[in-house]
Amino acid sequence: MTRRPAYYSQADCDPLKFADLVQRSLSREDAPNASALRANIPVYDMTGLRDVLDVPARRRDLMAEWARVLKDGPGVLVLAAAYADTAALDAATEVYDRLIDEARRSDAPGADHFAAAGSNDRIWNSLQKLCLAAPEVFLGYFANPAIDAVCEAWLGPNYQMTAQINLVHPGGQAQQAHRDYHLGFQTAEVSATYPAHVHDLSPLMTLQGGIAHCNMPVKSGPTKLLPFSQLYRPGYAAWRREDFRDLFERHHVQLPLDKGDALFFNPALFHAAGANSSADIHRMVNLLQVSSAFGRAMEAVDRTAMCAAVFAPLQRAWDRGELSEPELDAAIAATAEGYSFPTNLDTDPPTDGLAPQTQQALLKAAVTEGWGSDRFRAALTTQDARRRA
Repeated sequence: MTRRPAYYSQADCDPLKFADLVQRSLSREDAPNASALRANIPVYDMTGLRDVLDVPARRRDLMAEWARVLKDGPGVLVLAAAYADTAALDAATEVYDRLIDEARRSDAPGADHFAAAGSNDRIWNSLQKLCLAAPEVFLGYFANPAIDAVCEAWLGPNYQMTAQINLVHPGGQAQQAHRDYHLGFQTAEVSATYPAHVHDLSPLMTLQGGIAHCNMPVKSGPTKLLPFSQLYRPGYAAWRREDFRDLFERHHVQLPLDKGDALFFNPALFHAAGANSSADIHRMVNLLQVSSAFGRAMEAVDRTAMCAAVFAPLQRAWDRGELSEPELDAAIAATAEGYSFPTNLDTDPPTDGLAPQTQQALLKAAVTEGWGSDRFRAALTTQDARRRA
């Protein structure tokens, strides 16, 4: 039996092995349906491939190729002209512009995961907001077989779509190189607590995508990408290290995109939004974050009610010394929600890090700091309201 590391740590990451991986090249045989290979990224012209999606056997073959590219190849692909008619994008852009104006007037709090606050405009949950504000526009936008096929290629059927608009204005700064949801949204310390095999699983649970709402030359700052970087297994531990970020900056590539193009990549790919050095391009991308249908528990559990019920006896047992800290942690893990997501990022933004406070963290703080039932119930209610608002 091959013995591999059971856990990953930042200290154990090897930049030489990483550099060797990212200097691979994609061959034409690896992406036979691509119309072009640009900087090791296959570009699929959907103008010629759209009819393929209507033939089940050919659709499956194309999806299998996309999955290989995302998993074992460069980890990124472009669907050129994913929208045959960009009028659907223009109609959606009008709605999104209106929503951004409304958010500015409301002085609503905002935050971004990897960019400085104020350098862009963000619409969290643009999927639902577009659907409720303009259902017919929503239908024209998401009735897109190419988008559906690439999502199914990576995640299988019954995937869960979410989306966030990111509008970066001229002068907007670049993001730092990073990996994405799930483990990419954890701190280095939290990420290190997950076994190595979970690091392998995390990118299989999500597909990252971006739909270009305008023409995006390189000077406007399209996403910086490092092909093949998803192949580095300890990458969730490594991406914060400066030597890995330096390698990213030396080897990354950027592709210009036209309005109606769509970019999709493995969430373990090292990537970062580029700096918008243009004078007049307001770069709007709808960021798709598509999740596996399997990322759900089997039973619906009201953990807020459980927390409220267990708090008083839990605090009494802790105050009396009847529970060790490992026992307290085990009881809390069985009771409270330990994950920050899904949440309402408008009202529960990641202002103090990559993710909002979890219900487990709130419950433990209340127990160990001796809050008392009234204070805890008020905080629990407030947290629950932020997540659901």
